[in-house]
Amino acid sequence: MCSRSDVRDQNLNSMKKHFCIILIAFCVASSVQAQKSDPVYLKVREDMDRVEVYMDGELFTTYMFEASLEKPVLYPVHAPDGTVVSRGFPIAPRENERVDHPHHVGLWFNFGDVNGYDFWNNSYAVPQERKQDYGRIVHRTIQKAETEEGKGILKVKMDWLAPDNRQAQCLLEENTTFIFSRNEGSRRVDRITSLTAVADEIVFTDNKEGMLAIRVDRAFELPEGPDNEGVTGWYLNSEGDEGPDAWGKNARWVRLTGTKEGSTCSLILMDHPQNINYPACWHARGYGLFSINNLGRQVYNKDLEKFQLVLEKGETFTFKHRFVVATGSLLPGEIEALFKDFISE
Repeated sequence: MCSRSDVRDQNLNSMKKHFCIILIAFCVASSVQAQKSDPVYLKVREDMDRVEVYMDGELFTTYMFEASLEKPVLYPVHAPDGTVVSRGFPIAPRENERVDHPHHVGLWFNFGDVNGYDFWNNSYAVPQERKQDYGRIVHRTIQKAETEEGKGILKVKMDWLAPDNRQAQCLLEENTTFIFSRNEGSRRVDRITSLTAVADEIVFTDNKEGMLAIRVDRAFELPEGPDNEGVTGWYLNSEGDEGPDAWGKNARWVRLTGTKEGSTCSLILMDHPQNINYPACWHARGYGLFSINNLGRQVYNKDLEKFQLVLEKGETFTFKHRFVVATGSLLPGEIEALFKDFISE
């Protein structure tokens, strides 16, 4: 039989236990609420092979590294007003969009010729008997996923493998930092990509298929074909070249504007003075491929010297790029301000 004091102690312990449970729940709820109230926050979902990036409580993009993809990608990409500016195919096809180039997925980084292997064009559409010619970029680890001073910081490690990820030789180790930030009217992704040679020698040839690219929604393509309903895209680069003339030119930045369902958006890619071959050439196609390429030279312009980048084992090369998506048509002066901000950091 329990004494009155024993019962009192049991009740007190029970109350303490319940209080602790309530306190823990409150702290967890408060932490989640604080996280969601951050201008930028990251949600790691390794069980789904992804990291979700939220800005002002809304999904901006997702870092996806599913095994079915031949490289990690950011997909989809939303403008500040929620407009989806990236193409849906092949992950989630939308009506009336092109279904070409299944390797063009979201916003990604790779290259067309590394030691003779094609990392750019690899996809599920490549027949198995031809896979020996194609490289694959495989996500390895998430090293950091935090919010710092209003910015989302995602650090990841990847391996560039050839030709098959089951028995492949690792050619390159990639360590990349994504910095996700925003202000009123625009969202930004700074991608700092460091590639370290793991094989004895790594050779990047003068190839047009590269490097940081986005495949855009149909509305942001250039009106070049017979059926242009709703197609409103137009390029402008830092040197004043417009439309299809932006392809292959050297420029510090390129803007692609267009209007989708009444929403006008600007998509901007930026080179950095620290990058090799600055200012880069641009693989900016009318059909919706928008890409900056620091290693392609003579392949774009016969007047440029043919280029080849060679990394010896253990040597590291780093690229810095910025992607901006903004509401409205940003003027060149506004883009220059964003560019100066980028190169000053």
